Amino acid sequence: QVQLVESGGGSVQAGGSLRLGCVYSRAANAMAWFCQTPGGERQGIALRDGSGSTEYVDSVTGRFTISQDNTKKTLYLQMDSLKPEDTAMYYCVADRAWGVSWKRRATWKSWGQGTQVTVS
Repeated sequence: QVQLVESGGGSVQAGGSLRLGCVYSRAANAMAWFCQTPGGERQGIALRDGSGSTEYVDSVTGRFTISQDNTKKTLYLQMDSLKPEDTAMYYCVADRAWGVSWKRRATWKSWGQGTQVTVS
């Protein structure tokens, strides 16, 4: 398994920005960010695969950017134009199973502990 440690969560006003970071112990075939609202399901929102290609769900397209610095072994999620509905626990994930949607929780083998983002 890949060890993952997130940071960067916090409270921000609507329209503001946050950058989440995720330090990983080794390279993975792909990495992504998930979020989970209270009472909601955990769902994938941004993907970065091994070739550097990225994919986003519609709700964050144009506002969030996933990036990676291999020299620092860190995955980032830049979150701009934040909305109250972005309030959630955010998780970094690594090592996906192929042949299934990356947006599904069961697709990923390694999970971080999560970091809370609150937008008011």
